[in-house]
Amino acid sequence: MKIKCPKCKEHAELAPDFSYVECKKCGLDMSYGEYVRFVAHNEAQYSDILGDYTGATEGETAGTLDDWED
Repeated sequence: MKIKCPKCKEHAELAPDFSYVECKKCGLDMSYGEYVRFVAHNEAQYSDILGDYTGATEGETAGTLDDWED
């Protein structure tokens, strides 16, 4: 599947099993989880997607981007 490369903004390839993202133009090669974090950290309009990767959030917040740092 074609998706937007977060580095060069060209087309990148998302593996059919969602295991990796690869861009032949700039050499980007990362897991899909790393891609989601990269996009969330670098594009403000997507920063809320990190909340999709938490457990039940009823009554809780997903935290800030700093909470998701390694």
